[in-house]
Amino acid sequence: MKRLALLFLIAICLCACGPKEVAKEKKAILILIDGVPADVLESVVTPNIDAIAAEGGYAHAYQGGAKGEYSQTPTISAPGYMNMITGVWGNKHNVWCNSVRNPNYNYWNVFRIAETLQPELKTAIFSTWLDNRTKLVGESKPEAGGLKLDYAFDGFELDTVAFPHGNDRTYIYRIDERVSKEAARYIKAGAPDVSWVYLEYTDDIGHAYGDGPEMIDAVQKADVQIGRIWDAIQYREANYNEDWVVTITTDHGRHASNGKGHGGQSDRERLTWIATNQQDLNERFNNGLAVVDILPSVLRHLDLELPTNLKSELDGVPYSGEISFHSAKAELINNEIKISWEPVQEGKLELLMTQTNDFATGGNDEYESLGFVTIQDGQFSLSVEPDTVTYKLLLKAEYNWSNTWYQPKDKEE
Repeated sequence: MKRLALLFLIAICLCACGPKEVAKEKKAILILIDGVPADVLESVVTPNIDAIAAEGGYAHAYQGGAKGEYSQTPTISAPGYMNMITGVWGNKHNVWCNSVRNPNYNYWNVFRIAETLQPELKTAIFSTWLDNRTKLVGESKPEAGGLKLDYAFDGFELDTVAFPHGNDRTYIYRIDERVSKEAARYIKAGAPDVSWVYLEYTDDIGHAYGDGPEMIDAVQKADVQIGRIWDAIQYREANYNEDWVVTITTDHGRHASNGKGHGGQSDRERLTWIATNQQDLNERFNNGLAVVDILPSVLRHLDLELPTNLKSELDGVPYSGEISFHSAKAELINNEIKISWEPVQEGKLELLMTQTNDFATGGNDEYESLGFVTIQDGQFSLSVEPDTVTYKLLLKAEYNWSNTWYQPKDKEE
């Protein structure tokens, strides 16, 4: 009888508790379609991008860094891509044009972070521009950590036999088609943990035709390509224990006059957008959202915690999960540096300062703590000698960190 009673109790416990749920494997994919202004995207029927955003959100964002300040970055393609994959602006990653002359790989990209912190993670790139892998990611370069991606599908713009070049640039569309189809196939079969898909045709059409029916058609074509990737992701989630975050964005807007050019700091060139299926979006997503916020948001989804030295340099703020504050800024007012931020949570915020920038050359900076302030105060004034010295300021709170600089105008490049 005692044995039966014991078995009965065990059965009750098993029924009450149920089987232990296995945590889903977390995956992240970045999709960048080149040179699509927010107003153009919003004027085009894009059912696939809309379906992805319906699960999470769509919001305006910006490229170009802080306009007129130390982090201002050209609204050009390569700097825009680098902003996204590193979470910092041009004054740090040092990519200023499409020639990508001398990147500063001390600011790690998403692939290097993933493969260093969790070497078992699988990485992949699908790209219509080879330099994304060889120059921006810096694959196999010792100065970029000797990173080797697990899978790469790119370089077809160099194949003039399979893709004969013409002035109408339709060969780029054909390459985008091949890249997106392979991305869908490989994701459905192999499900890399961190991947980046880059599609170029929309930018080529923008340069050739500007605003008009050709650009609308190019965006619709990109949406179809994104749709096949989205179908593969939905297949993975339906048939495997996986949790995918999809992030879609662009690298710049276009000239307001005709939509052909870009590179400057006009409102339309700076204004971009982010669409994502990520569901735990916070206040940042609709308040000050920037392309550099993508990296920390992806890392948070993947449960990757950066080492202190790397975390201290990020310009982005996660737009998913809880945050304590955002939009840190430092400016000179009445011979004092005013440090300000947008409060989100109650609590304390620690302010730290250094006058060195040794991290940029491979070293580490020694920060001095200035003490703690109340997050809800939203500001703090610092008496210093601001005319000749650059101050790196680090703000640390429970749910996130952020950094901002005060740099005298004569030191800005």
